[in-house]
Amino acid sequence: MGLKDRLNEGRLAEQQTDLGSVSHWRQRLLSEINLDDLAMLEMQQRRTRLEKVVGHLLSREGPVLSDRERGALVRRVVDEALGLGVLEPLLEDENVTEIMVNGPDHIYIERRGQVERVETTFASEDQLMQTIDRIVSQVNRRVDESSPMVDARLPTGERVNVIIPPLSLSGPIVTIRRFPKPFTLRELAAKGSLDESTAVLLAALIRARFNVIISGGTGTGKTTFLNALSGFCPEDERIVTIEDSAELQLQQEHVIRLESRPPNMEGVGQITIRDLVRNSLRMRPDRIIVGEVRGAETLDMLQAMNTGHDGSLATVHANSADDAVYRLLTLSSMSEVKIPFEAIRDQVNNAIDVIVHLSRYADGSRRVGEVGLVASSRHEEFRLDPLLRFVPEPMGAERIVRGKFQRFPIPRHVANRVHAAGETIPAAFGVAADDTPQEFGKAP
Repeated sequence: MGLKDRLNEGRLAEQQTDLGSVSHWRQRLLSEINLDDLAMLEMQQRRTRLEKVVGHLLSREGPVLSDRERGALVRRVVDEALGLGVLEPLLEDENVTEIMVNGPDHIYIERRGQVERVETTFASEDQLMQTIDRIVSQVNRRVDESSPMVDARLPTGERVNVIIPPLSLSGPIVTIRRFPKPFTLRELAAKGSLDESTAVLLAALIRARFNVIISGGTGTGKTTFLNALSGFCPEDERIVTIEDSAELQLQQEHVIRLESRPPNMEGVGQITIRDLVRNSLRMRPDRIIVGEVRGAETLDMLQAMNTGHDGSLATVHANSADDAVYRLLTLSSMSEVKIPFEAIRDQVNNAIDVIVHLSRYADGSRRVGEVGLVASSRHEEFRLDPLLRFVPEPMGAERIVRGKFQRFPIPRHVANRVHAAGETIPAAFGVAADDTPQEFGKAP
């Protein structure tokens, strides 16, 4: 049964039975069975068991309903008891990558890169708050006026952000980010996110231990792309991943996964990304992968890249490859350690080799928009040499973004480093005759 049918059935059940009826049958269900007794069962087994119990209760005590209405009511009651209520059908749709609840009456989803509003709603703000409490209680958190913002993760891996009044003037807001199955770089190339030659080049750079930063705006697929690139780290290396919310799914055997921790209800016990980056240096990593740098930990990450941990990767929010360099500089300056601007600039120049910038286009597609090489060195102003740029064509009536990937010759010293690692440069790029710098964004 499709998402539209599920939502239609939910609305039909609401028309036939008000919220009090759903709540009534949920309470009757909980009086008949202890959910803790089902803890050892798989989720689908729990759902099947509860649906049978609700069905028996309706047969014995319930109103006269058609088969369709009865089935819809059973699902609603079980969703309320076991899951996240009206959000359950959305979570079951594999094409939905983001769920945005703007108060009880407005729910939007992102499907295949496009944002759309769905007709289903919460019956009241109280029902929405009950769902929020169910989410945050799973991670031993609370949300109230004294703690109106919460980040959490569902047992199935989805990342959840909650913000409630008085900070939100639109009522309780819930944003659920779903993560698709991990893609390989080859699969992303097949989807048009990059071309085959660029995929080969990036794989060679990772194996040759270049330090790579993946930049982009919100929802451009940075984590997905980082995960794909990490697949080229050799199996015999010790890799430490550091994230706010564990999303990376590395396939190598020797991977240490670290996750930051927010403060508890008493406001103590917080472990930050910066704490984990510093600790990772004592764990003998060959590579460090940071899900996202967004503060003072950037300086620690740069220092790690400059002290033998080459081949490391991280993501950062930025509007372009060029902007990503200055973003790293700004984030590094947020450290309480007072370091002169020139010293931080030298850290960035020496640590970062390549920046891969991802862009999201008008039709919802996500692509590698730019690949830039940090060509500046110690005591120089920042300079990026272009390696790749996506040039979009004007959109036609079908509203689909098309274009071409424009490649630039690889500087000689970069090619030498790649060749020294036993890798090759794709013929589609070629190698420049010398290291004469090119203006970023200009065709050769």
